[in-house]
Amino acid sequence: MALGLDSYAQAHRGASQEIGYQVGTSYYIGDLNPDNPLKSRPHITQGGFYRSNFNSRVGVRFQVLNGTVEAWDEDSNNSWALNRNLHFRNNITEFSIQGEINYIDYVLGNPEQRFTAFLTCGVAYFNHDPEAQDSNGNWHPLQPMGTEGQGWVDGIDLYSLSGFALPYGMGFKVNLGTSLSFQMEWGMRRTWTDYLDDVSTTYVNQLQLMQERGELSAELADRIIELPDGVNSEGLQRGDPGRNDKYGYVLASLSLRVSKKPTTCWEQ
Repeated sequence: MALGLDSYAQAHRGASQEIGYQVGTSYYIGDLNPDNPLKSRPHITQGGFYRSNFNSRVGVRFQVLNGTVEAWDEDSNNSWALNRNLHFRNNITEFSIQGEINYIDYVLGNPEQRFTAFLTCGVAYFNHDPEAQDSNGNWHPLQPMGTEGQGWVDGIDLYSLSGFALPYGMGFKVNLGTSLSFQMEWGMRRTWTDYLDDVSTTYVNQLQLMQERGELSAELADRIIELPDGVNSEGLQRGDPGRNDKYGYVLASLSLRVSKKPTTCWEQ
């Protein structure tokens, strides 16, 4: 009987459930910020999660996050991007399920297993809505404007304002007592859209865009500062359709244990 209890204890060692609150900042990698997360304009991101730890090494997390990504060509060091002169912001709400693997044994509340680094990966579903600012400082949704011909040029459909992403990241967590822990995490989201920033392909005919979607659409679609004499923007490169956009987070979290106390048999 004792052997059976010991086996059960070992199998469930570290099993627990937690709820948590997260706060941090978000960033974006895409046509307006190809490779440097620090050049995205930061915004506060907040969220919450429920985590079920199967044992001291493996767990699963259900998470909700909301944050805004924003980037401006005027922040670039690239002369072509500076001349393009585009910008956007996009509020993203994400729902995800992610597996977690701890590098070493970790149990919330156990003073002998109070710290670990971890890896995480899973699947996410997100909603987004890119916007741009007009000359008066007012923000407007970009998707209905068809800035690259979406919805009014034959064969070019409006892009979706929702989609799936592949979240992955790493971090560390540490006990703050018997029922509370602190966590820091970096995470990236690989998406299957190139329109988080409303920029992907080429410029369209501005007169046609104005006729189809109005003057505001033309203003927000083409903000080029200077073109060579006799050249218009139609057909010129606006973005890179070969690279989908990504977004990510740097988050600090507090989590509260809502299951058994760390004195039960699987902690012995």
